[in-house]
Amino acid sequence: MERPFPTVAVVGLGTMGAGVAVAVARSGRRVIGVEAGPTQALRALDRIEAATARAVARERLTAEERTALLALIEVGDDLTAAAQADLVIEEVPEDLELKRSLFAELDRICPPETVLATGTTALSVTRIAAATARPERVLGVHFFNPVHTMRLVEVVRTVLTSPQAADQVAELARDLGKEPVAAGDRAGFIANGLLFAYLNQAAAMYESRYATREDIDAAMRLGCGLPMGPLALLDLIGVDTARTVLEAMYEQSRDRLHAPAPILGQLVAAGLLGRKSGRGFYTYAAPGSSKVVDGRAAAAKPRPAGREVRSVGVCGSGTMATGIVEVFAKAGFPVLLAARSQEKAERAKAQLAKSLERSVSRGRLTEQARDEALALVTPASGYQDLADVDLVVEAVAEDLAVKRELFATLDKIVKPGAVLATTTSSLPVISCATATGRPQDVVGMHFFNPAPAMKLVEVVSTVLTAEDVTATVLELCAAVKKHPVECGDRAGFIVNALLFPYLNDAVRMLEEHYATVDDIDTAMKLGCGYPMGPFELLDVVGLDVSLTIEKVLHQEFREPGLAAAPLLEHLVAAGCLGRKTGRGFRDHARR
Repeated sequence: MERPFPTVAVVGLGTMGAGVAVAVARSGRRVIGVEAGPTQALRALDRIEAATARAVARERLTAEERTALLALIEVGDDLTAAAQADLVIEEVPEDLELKRSLFAELDRICPPETVLATGTTALSVTRIAAATARPERVLGVHFFNPVHTMRLVEVVRTVLTSPQAADQVAELARDLGKEPVAAGDRAGFIANGLLFAYLNQAAAMYESRYATREDIDAAMRLGCGLPMGPLALLDLIGVDTARTVLEAMYEQSRDRLHAPAPILGQLVAAGLLGRKSGRGFYTYAAPGSSKVVDGRAAAAKPRPAGREVRSVGVCGSGTMATGIVEVFAKAGFPVLLAARSQEKAERAKAQLAKSLERSVSRGRLTEQARDEALALVTPASGYQDLADVDLVVEAVAEDLAVKRELFATLDKIVKPGAVLATTTSSLPVISCATATGRPQDVVGMHFFNPAPAMKLVEVVSTVLTAEDVTATVLELCAAVKKHPVECGDRAGFIVNALLFPYLNDAVRMLEEHYATVDDIDTAMKLGCGYPMGPFELLDVVGLDVSLTIEKVLHQEFREPGLAAAPLLEHLVAAGCLGRKTGRGFRDHARR
């Protein structure tokens, strides 16, 4: 079968256009590059030559391959040269009227069979296609930056795009070593449609002073394994670009979660566009630099010293409880493992022993360290043994009535001045605190699963939590080699408040038949560098757990866009809860 599009024109040879031109030429195709004028054309050719020279220096190309590649690329400023191409890819600035004018001219110049593709990230492909007399031959082809490393290409069809044209462009993408995904024509397509709503909520969270920019970014990197925090990513993308994409998304959806956070507009108005201007959410060494030169946004106010913690009690016998016990024991703290029965406590310690043994077998822990950690853990048959500990961490079922009952019990047993911490991920910490007569001693200490491996701990202070209690937990996190982030007591804290609306948006995208499970997961992994796609993650977390968190977020913020997607509710009602039941968004029983 003949390869599609032996000659490709690229109009607009900025960073993205030059990257596309090189990628196409590497596949052995002839490339016609077109710039706005002679000076721009010379600069574009210099950009391509410099990029390919760097590829040789980094051993991604040989000198011979570079010579052959450059021989396939011609660069000029005459748009009529595009008439020789089988496919024209447009990569000019993100301005609708500029693109429409260009496509009208290409329609006049190019033969009727030529396919015209726009590289827009946010504008309507349909409106661009309407400027031509061949809308069935017009589509979107969205590469990701940097083109030479990013494998994702979104192939965007309008309601008029011919399936043959879309299939040919997808085949071209595969021939370039890319992974094409099919998307319909709506602002943001798949990857940006999910990414920018999340980034917008992170900006709004920072603007509300709920958490610092450093803590928001650290929470999403360490809690979700993302390559960058959302505010650092906004600076990299460009605050102005993000605002443009969000405006386009809001124009289509009228979802308030897509309305750009006011701080984005303020930064743009001030010329603080991120890395490219040298300052955005962070300040950089110079425009274009990635080096952050300012510390925290504001000097931290003096904090009182924390209380002394010499011994720890952990309530619970499940995976999270035993993981937290392991964290403290490996750090040298004597730990009382308190469960509802001696049998449960002994069983939990046995699970801990297995976990430590796995660490020894993988070379992460010495046998001596294993034995020392195990010797520090004492199973307790009830909570009465916790009377003299300095800190109690509750890790029982995520049920408010159960937690309140436990805190009321601990209030009667545990000595005055001890810190009482809950590991809840979605319930109000204040509701646990008010079950006691000492709410000032209660704090949230949200570990992530698996606790021994995950570095993040969200430290959640209520309106009644004493400052020295917060200080105690922050100091303790450092002692057990965890990274604490501070936040207030509201639904989802930092991570879940940003993560689960994104997951919910992915479910809505699926139920609207906009894209498939596989294409959405592929888009987020390849386009955004996420370790898992949203549906992979939902199946791991559990659809029932996810639905509960979605409902808590919606109840707290009363935002219509946070209402749980009906498809998620239907799957939970059908008992399809993800990996734990063998079926969720995917059928795991057959794998």
